[in-house]
Amino acid sequence: MKRNFSFYPARALRRFAGALALTLALAVPVSATDVPPLVSASWLNAHLQDPGLLVVDIRSAIDGGGSRAYAAAHVPGAVHSDYDKAWRVTRENVPFLLPSVPVLERLIGELGIDETSRVVVVPAGVHVTDFGAAARVYWTLKVSGVKAVSILDGGFAAWQQAKLPVAQGATAPSPTIFTATIDSSLLAQVSEVERIQRDGGATLIDARPLSYFSGKEKAARVAAYGHIPDAHNVDSAEFYDDRSNRLKPMEELASIASKLPPGPIISYCNTGHWAATNWVVLHEVLGRQDVRLYDGSMIEWAADANRPVKSARTKWDDLKKALGLGS
Repeated sequence: MKRNFSFYPARALRRFAGALALTLALAVPVSATDVPPLVSASWLNAHLQDPGLLVVDIRSAIDGGGSRAYAAAHVPGAVHSDYDKAWRVTRENVPFLLPSVPVLERLIGELGIDETSRVVVVPAGVHVTDFGAAARVYWTLKVSGVKAVSILDGGFAAWQQAKLPVAQGATAPSPTIFTATIDSSLLAQVSEVERIQRDGGATLIDARPLSYFSGKEKAARVAAYGHIPDAHNVDSAEFYDDRSNRLKPMEELASIASKLPPGPIISYCNTGHWAATNWVVLHEVLGRQDVRLYDGSMIEWAADANRPVKSARTKWDDLKKALGLGS
């Protein structure tokens, strides 16, 4: 028999409608558009018990921490995954690359993350390179098909500064089955970078400090001094406030980014680490649509002597290095 709602009091109908809306909301996966790239410590504390929420503490040697720091104190319920040991791999003699699909599926699934999880990545919150680790993990999860990802703004340091409760020891993850769906719109392959460097079609952004970009110094594992020709230099540290150990306010980020040409962007650095910060700022925070990360970066690019590299390095720089006075 068809139910006639006209016999129900208005208050009961409102309660029914509210309960129905809540049921539907819980049944529908969180849309990526509903998930901010950064969440505060107070937000995380209020949502720790949410179904499907998973907190991943990524502290490592990069921030002076790692599993010991995690065991000493961490966000309650957080699982640990050492950024420096798990999230980048060597393939075809190129280090620090995005893992293969089988490795990604194992890594992410063993943490208890599946395609519907709501993930919050927790770095130490101590410097810009540490934020880059969180940005790289964030990007890796997004590339792999995890839609709902955020970074704890200010990292674990912000959690402690807020005097929120901590846990000791280790939280064992609950492994699940994760099936990766690679989002190629976020990833640039070396063949694409070669074509763009030759023919144009996108802006290359070098996220390294100016001294690396200009060729005055280089990372030990990069084969050549300098940068990919025609690249723009936007040091990832420009987006970061060292005093608060957070990204700068939105208006400052937008002001820095406004100097870049419109259109597609490919972000790179030495290893795709600093470049991940630029990717997060441009694509996730500021909403520029066509921004990709080149994870091979200068280590891969300069490994082939046939690929062009532009440098302002001089013979005097080489002499100073020979004398132990420079890089």
